[in-house]
Amino acid sequence: MTSDFLLRDVVEDDLPIFFENQLDPDANHMAAFTAKDPTDWEAFTAHWKRILADATVIIKTILVDGEVVGSVLSYEEDGKPEVSYWIGKKYWGKGIATRALFNFLAHGNKKRPIYARVAKDNPSSRRVLQKCGFTIIGEARGFANARGAEIEELVLELR
Repeated sequence: MTSDFLLRDVVEDDLPIFFENQLDPDANHMAAFTAKDPTDWEAFTAHWKRILADATVIIKTILVDGEVVGSVLSYEEDGKPEVSYWIGKKYWGKGIATRALFNFLAHGNKKRPIYARVAKDNPSSRRVLQKCGFTIIGEARGFANARGAEIEELVLELR
């Protein structure tokens, strides 16, 4: 893990980096539940304007050594808080997602219980959530745009 780590508010200059991260086909496959067309800049910016204007959303940019590497956020789904994150592929496997989520849960959103969902075949993301204290409480199925099919997902909870 690197020593220069920071979560800060999202600024407009972060969005092109988030968009670039979203274009990676491997990242889309792993995330599964993504935009219908990850290459559509206009849809991407409209989506982010809605996110940034929503008072129930808490979102932070993840910086490592001064570089934007991704984002971590919570939002309300059916009245329950859920978390999500996206890390640029070149930063995978370095403990950054775990560190970002752990810090976000400690300082960004302290509501409990809080939930997360992950594609059942995404063990890396599941490990991140479990390292942060989430436990699997169920399974569901949902349509994954990145795969063009309905897939199995795990539902996790942090108390």
